[in-house]
Formats: sequence, structure tokens, C-alpha cells
Amino acid sequence: MSENQNLLAEQRRALILDEVRRRGGARVNELTRRLGVSDMTVRRDLDALARQGVIEKVHGGAVPLFEASSHEPGFEAKSGLEPGAKEEIARTAASFVAPGTAIALSGGTTTYALAQQLLDVPDLTVVTNSVRVADVFHAAQQMSGLRADSATVVLTGGVRTPSDSLVGPVADRAIGSLHFDLLFLGVHGISASAGLSTPNLAEAETNRRLVGSARRVVVVADHTKWGTVGLSSFAALDEVDTLVTDKGLPEQARTEVAEQLRLVVAGETEPESQSASESPSESDGRA
Repeated sequence: MSENQNLLAEQRRALILDEVRRRGGARVNELTRRLGVSDMTVRRDLDALARQGVIEKVHGGAVPLFEASSHEPGFEAKSGLEPGAKEEIARTAASFVAPGTAIALSGGTTTYALAQQLLDVPDLTVVTNSVRVADVFHAAQQMSGLRADSATVVLTGGVRTPSDSLVGPVADRAIGSLHFDLLFLGVHGISASAGLSTPNLAEAETNRRLVGSARRVVVVADHTKWGTVGLSSFAALDEVDTLVTDKGLPEQARTEVAEQLRLVVAGETEPESQSASESPSESDGRA
């Protein structure tokens, strides 16, 4: 299957998921008429969505499968979801980073992918509460040797979550004493009403500290995160400067996002290098 066909499949599945969630279910024959594709194509799409754990297949169609708002999948489980989209998002987000700047990377599989795209950016200071992200930089330095322009990595302390993030009072105090130019934030869920959310209460507080310490906030999230709401909200959409997502984000969601913040769709929108080169007077006033 070609890359274009893959992208079309992701867009189609996003539309199917939106229809299933909006109506509480959908039948195969309805989806084939709406999308103009064969029964077999729709059934393959439903199989793929069922493997992601977002729908349940029933006779003749599908119904939404909602996880408990307090359920937190582990890092390995999340790594297998939308890997192509995460790589595209990571490549696009990496273009925002200029040499010599201080950035923060939250926990998550998309920020993990982003870390791998930043290894060749010189003189970075990287603040992270992600064990996985810190390991990316550490492993690269072990393999190539510590160069004079290697990234300086500050790993916060804290209690480890199922997604390998460090949270809690120790992490909160460390982050609260720092200031960085740009925060890349992975999220469990994002919606117009709930904003950014997570199922982990301690992680929500740590994420609030990250947002409060950043001059600019960039959320990196694939289209499946839209409409998901975790137990605790930690930021409203108007606290975010930019959302970097993939082509699967439905049109209605794009409209809602674009009303409140800058939307960058990996592979569609040309990102402008912005974060580090701006002076404080050009920023939005965030500490």
C-alpha cells in the first residue's frame, strides 16, 4: 500500500470514528454509502479501529468503546498506536527548535519520537519529566561520545507513572523553579470543552507546572486524541500556542481548534520556525 493510500486510510478511519462516537454507533452499509468505498474496505477500517481500542465491532457495524476516564495505558501499549502519524508530527515539531535554546519535553510516545528528531540540534538544554526521553539523549551520547555541543538534559525527579513520566511534588518543585523557551506537550486527550486532560491526577498537576514555566506551549497529538477526555483537565485550549497534529484530524475539529490557537497539520501546513528566535517581547506574555 502506498504512502498516499495509508494517509487516505487514516483520514477515512478518523471520519468513521467521529461518526461512531457522534451517533453512538454506525452500520457498515451506512458507512460504505457515506464514504463511497466497498464493504471490505469499511470492515478493514473497523478492524483497525477495534485493534486501537476505540470501537467495538458488533454484528453489521460498530459502537464506541469508551475507556474509563481514570484508565492510563502503559508506554508500550501507546507506542503501537498511530506510529506513522507520530513520526510525521515529530518531524514537523522539530523544525520549531533552534540551536542553543531551552526546551521542555513532557512524557508521552509522541514527545519520545520528537526527542529522536532533536539529537543533531546543537547546544540544547532539555528539561523533561520523561524517563524515556532522557534515555534517548543518554543513549545517543553513549554511542557517539559527549560532544561540546551535546544537549544538556535535566531530568526531574518524581514518582514514575505507567507511561514512564515522573510526577508528584518533587517533579513539581523542580519544574516550578525553571523557565524554558518552548514546551512540547504530549496529551492523553484534547477537546474544545475539557481542553487538555489526563487520567492521572498527579500528572495533571505536573503538566500545569510545565505549562506555567514555558514561554510558548506546543501540543503534539495525533488525531485520535481529539474528543478524548481524561479524569483531570490541566490546561484550556487558549493556554496553548500551537497544536501539531496529523492529516487524520476531522474538518470540524480543525475548525474548532483554529478558532482558539494555531493549527499545524504535519504534511499539509508549512511550519514557521518560531520558538527560540523570538525575543520575550514577541511572546504571548507567558512566564
